[in-house]
Amino acid sequence: MHPTTPDGRYFVVRQQLWRCSNPSLAPAEREALVADLMAARRAVKKAKRTDDAQALKSARSRVNEAKVALGERGPVWWDDGSPDYNRFKVTNTPYAQWYEQLPDEGSSPA
Repeated sequence: MHPTTPDGRYFVVRQQLWRCSNPSLAPAEREALVADLMAARRAVKKAKRTDDAQALKSARSRVNEAKVALGERGPVWWDDGSPDYNRFKVTNTPYAQWYEQLPDEGSSPA
């Protein structure tokens, strides 16, 4: 799949960091939140298909709520004071050297 930073905070897609879910969530809680997220994403798709602006706004809000609850958005889930690099280009972060050493994705052109 996608490479995950050594500290487990981010995964990389197309040279961009994306925050991972909070690993301290209980498995049942994580499953419920992922189910909520998937339902909300389906609602976004349906609202777009039916051109329903109010339903789209509501569904996007539900997506955001689920992502915040999972720890992928909002306050960071770690407590060591490290900054959040979510959505940063990996080469512009302290993870650049780690990324460049990866066999496949790290050798992608910038």
